[in-house]
Amino acid sequence: MVAGWTKHGDGKTLAPGEVVRPDERLSWPRMVGFGAQHVIAMFGATFVFPLVMGLDPNVAIMFSGIATILFLLIVQGKVPSYLGTSASFVGGVLAIRSLFGGDTPAVDAIVTGAILVAGLVLALIGVAMHVLGVQVINRVFPPVVTGAVVMLIGFGLAYVVADVYWPQDQWIALITMTVTFVIIVLFRGFVGRIGILLGLVVGFVLSWGADRVFGDITAYNAGTGKVDTHPRVSFDAVASADWIGLPGMHWPDFKVSAVILVLPAVIALVAENVGHVKAVGEMTGTDVNPYMGRAIIGDGVGTVVTSAFGGSPTTTYAENIGVMAATRVYSTAAYYIAAVIAILFGLCPKFGALVAATPGGVLGGITVILYGMIGLLGAKIWIENRVDFSDPVNMVPVGAGIILAIGPVKQMISSDFVLEGIALGTIVVLAGYHLLRAIDGRRGRSPAAAEPGPNGGAAG
Repeated sequence: MVAGWTKHGDGKTLAPGEVVRPDERLSWPRMVGFGAQHVIAMFGATFVFPLVMGLDPNVAIMFSGIATILFLLIVQGKVPSYLGTSASFVGGVLAIRSLFGGDTPAVDAIVTGAILVAGLVLALIGVAMHVLGVQVINRVFPPVVTGAVVMLIGFGLAYVVADVYWPQDQWIALITMTVTFVIIVLFRGFVGRIGILLGLVVGFVLSWGADRVFGDITAYNAGTGKVDTHPRVSFDAVASADWIGLPGMHWPDFKVSAVILVLPAVIALVAENVGHVKAVGEMTGTDVNPYMGRAIIGDGVGTVVTSAFGGSPTTTYAENIGVMAATRVYSTAAYYIAAVIAILFGLCPKFGALVAATPGGVLGGITVILYGMIGLLGAKIWIENRVDFSDPVNMVPVGAGIILAIGPVKQMISSDFVLEGIALGTIVVLAGYHLLRAIDGRRGRSPAAAEPGPNGGAAG
């Protein structure tokens, strides 16, 4: 791959209006710096979401690097992107833990088995898109559906904040949330883009200081599932961890009921990947449509490989697209460097133990922002595609699905299988929309309602 990168200009500077294209690079010391920026940009969410899902963040960090390299090879270096941990699976994973018995090694294996199957499905969708064209996906998942799925995935996680994280330390959660607000809004550049990570660091430090000043806290303990007295931050695991070694990997286990709970996330990943790839195409001024299917295949393969070893699901990261927009450096060399740095981080168990020591209250202050932002991305999809909610075909299934997710409402299918929250809401949105559209079509509805929206999907 190194032979494929041409040095841009003198390798040091960019003239006004110039960009470093995916197949170009600046001097290698500069590229190392850009690669480090990409690591920082993806770092916050890539290790926060494994914590939220009860998976090993060290494994997630290391395999995000491996998944990124696989992705770049599959897209033949035409779509510069980093594959970090996906937030779309959080709801399904938490539902699996609720169904199978919580945070245990056996349930960890069931979780990663379900994620692996979802990754395989995503890769197959990518193959279909590559062969049949993007329009097939646009017809099955028009903007009204994809926007709803993205929204219910975000808002459907509200109960996690309310019931799990916030009660662990309400004041630290509130302060962490507020500090993160201020950082993101006050600093519009690179610092603002890593506001989530900086807010988490501030919350971590404040929690450690609160232990020194106020002593242990008496509150809900997620580890024991009850209210007790415990320190906010414990470094015992950090002290006992090795500096160098493999992270705690495990093999997946497969349960059909668990797979069904995470499959709705695939819909969101398709929409997310398409949006990110189009954004990269617009910034680089290239036609990326021929690589859209490859990008989804790459994401699916990345998820399969990471989950096979106990890692987290992957997705292309908007944070890193933001870094490219700010620097005007779209070189895939920076992503290869970032991937190698992430792999080296993953080989430091002491670092992983430090990340795992993040207090629940801090996660509460961070996740309330992350989940809300995910939900509002769904609204953004609707706005950009001018979805018409005066049409009951759009409004009725979408409204019902979002409420089912937020509840979260449970639907007992059998004595040992339940559809709940995000999974149930997604099925209602997808099946309900197409059923009502078919019924409405038979009543002689004007075909104008199904015309493509401005971004290629049906407007509603």
